[in-house]
Amino acid sequence: MKKFSFLIMVALIVGCTTKKDEKIITKEFIETQLNFSVEQYKLMAEACPDSLFPRTFQNGRFVTSDSRWWCSGFYPGALVYLYEYSKDNTIEAEIYNKFEYLEKEKLNSSDHDIGFKINCSFGNMLRVTKDTIKYAPILKDAAISLLSRYNPDVGVIRSWGRWNKAWQYAVIIDNMMNLELLLVADKLEGNKEFYDCAISHADKTRENHYRKDNSTWHVVSYDSVTGIPHVKQTHQGQANESAWARGQAWGLYGYTVMYRETGEQKYLDQAIKVAEYMLNHKNVPDDLIFYWDYDAKDISNALRDASAAAITASALITLSEYAELKSDKYLTAAKEIIKNLSSPKYRAESGENGNFLLKHSVGSLPNNSEVDVPLSYADYYYVEALMKLYRKI
Repeated sequence: MKKFSFLIMVALIVGCTTKKDEKIITKEFIETQLNFSVEQYKLMAEACPDSLFPRTFQNGRFVTSDSRWWCSGFYPGALVYLYEYSKDNTIEAEIYNKFEYLEKEKLNSSDHDIGFKINCSFGNMLRVTKDTIKYAPILKDAAISLLSRYNPDVGVIRSWGRWNKAWQYAVIIDNMMNLELLLVADKLEGNKEFYDCAISHADKTRENHYRKDNSTWHVVSYDSVTGIPHVKQTHQGQANESAWARGQAWGLYGYTVMYRETGEQKYLDQAIKVAEYMLNHKNVPDDLIFYWDYDAKDISNALRDASAAAITASALITLSEYAELKSDKYLTAAKEIIKNLSSPKYRAESGENGNFLLKHSVGSLPNNSEVDVPLSYADYYYVEALMKLYRKI
């Protein structure tokens, strides 16, 4: 009888726990956040000049950029998600307005960020509309531009030029995010060169960017003759050996996408290793809104980075679909992040925050650039994560 009563008690506890976990985020909650995002971005559309792109809101000023800035694809990309959800005519009109000024970036080979610019915007629109006639040529041209930065002797796509004297052939972990453009273009065009470049870059990065604990350096510079790494740094983090939070998120997202697109087990294994490092780190705060660097000084008072949290949440939702043994853990963590990003501490009120959605992101603290401000890419990955959850519930 006692054993029977104990089993009933356990069943009730498990049942209550499961019920609580399921209610971390409801469909109504997601719809509330998406509806807010639609209305907030309609206000942003009114405030943003036609030829410019939202960048941040700092010192009471709405800051924009032209299409050349690496973030120019995030605002139109977020608009695509919001149009997919709402079918709002104002949102649709703003997409095409920004596309008019953004498309020329498909031919810009002066930096590696063309994936952010073109795949997050036009690639997202292709996914939604299936209009290959209109959008496939744009993605192909962008992939060719990105491929021009690939050196087969080194085996990676060059990220930055030699504006640091210590670098010869600088590659940053962020570059993992641009490989999706090559893989999408390969599927559209059947160009094996795109695929092979993405594979080589991912493999070299896995080999050379990651430490034994599965954290990543931000920058690896390769010897341009031998192809051997000669410098490893963390340019936007606390120190060379520290774990810059957004860099960890870029790697997690990048390897998750590489597995989704290729089915190569090594990429799933890498994504899981990175996720475990991130979620189990001693300095991860209870609300999972990461400190800007895992090894920041005075960690309990360090700035949070909503952008790193949003990127991580989106990546974990996708990773949960493939990492069977860790599926519940990753999806629950992603929901917790989105729930907390949607709280008044991190999500703006209507008409505030320069009409950005999220507050408290950190661009580059060591360079005193965009510190504790809203950022377009934080919004993009927040909306992306919301849409992924919306499709699930």
